[in-house]
Amino acid sequence: MSAGRFIAVVGPSGVGKDSVMAGMVARARDLVAVRRVITRPVAAGGEDYEAVSAAEFARRVAEGAFVLHWQAHGLCYGIPAGVVDVMARGQDVLANLSRSVLPLAQARFDRFEVLSLTATPEVLEARLRARRRESAAEIETRLARADFALPEGISATRIDNSGALRDTVTRALAALYPARA
Repeated sequence: MSAGRFIAVVGPSGVGKDSVMAGMVARARDLVAVRRVITRPVAAGGEDYEAVSAAEFARRVAEGAFVLHWQAHGLCYGIPAGVVDVMARGQDVLANLSRSVLPLAQARFDRFEVLSLTATPEVLEARLRARRRESAAEIETRLARADFALPEGISATRIDNSGALRDTVTRALAALYPARA
């Protein structure tokens, strides 16, 4: 059995990364979604994540508990080192990553792919407002960053998620598993 792939899912805030990932995992038996560790309060809701304090996060970094970690939007994010074991069993892993950490992920994993989700500005704004996690100013900042390019040397499969989730999931799975499509 060959090693699984590390599939980074990227896109602007509000594009639906976590919803698309959940839909993909529900339909692909060998696909595992990574549960990130974040210095965000549990009450913030949204994705399924492990909430930790900044001190706990720093302790875990020092212990080597993360295969990748970064900071964005005033928070710390980590991908648990256990994903390496999952991939060694031949399973592909999906991880919601910041575009800024893609070069590190590409250097770290032999089998690395990027799924870049997009949506229209109107859809992004509506989703950000509906989740009620950011202030109006924070939403404007996130929308201003929505069209940032991927880092140089990173190629990606682009999928538009402006429409129905099931259609996006179907297109994403077909792109990643063309033999099954």
